[in-house]
Amino acid sequence: MGRVMAGSPLYDEVVQWMDIEAELLDEYREREWLEGMVSQEVVYQVPLRQTVERARGTGFVDGVYHLDETYGSLRSRVARNETAYAWAEDPPSRIRHFVTNIRASEDGDAIGVRSNLLIFRTRQEQTQPQLLSGERRDVLRREDGVLKLYRRRVLLDLTVIGTHNLSIFF
Repeated sequence: MGRVMAGSPLYDEVVQWMDIEAELLDEYREREWLEGMVSQEVVYQVPLRQTVERARGTGFVDGVYHLDETYGSLRSRVARNETAYAWAEDPPSRIRHFVTNIRASEDGDAIGVRSNLLIFRTRQEQTQPQLLSGERRDVLRREDGVLKLYRRRVLLDLTVIGTHNLSIFF
């Protein structure tokens, strides 16, 4: 994989793609995100993390996930959020995605993107925000000339997720 240098046209395109994605997710424009930015072959995973000694690796458990999604399951989540039956998010949380430290590499028609993520979430009248931080490891690829999310693996910094639900998208 060749590193994509900051300031190059491809790097700028990736950063703009990530900015637009964050805006769509922050504004609950989930269908626009799904249909415009996500490949129908997407694999979208949030693996389970454990606290382990350094000699035992990073602590991510192989094959065990908080979320293990396909395009179909993402579409179902988006559709449910559009109904009156998404009680866990009605009224909706206020969410802000902060995406930083974007590093990109190119391998053929795939673009590997690593970024740091902080999600700031408040709900109803809560005065304590919920914070979710981690690293996203994405693979973007062009479909019909447009960058689409082909793979997403979210490596949370938390071993226990203290939110009341995981109805948000990372």
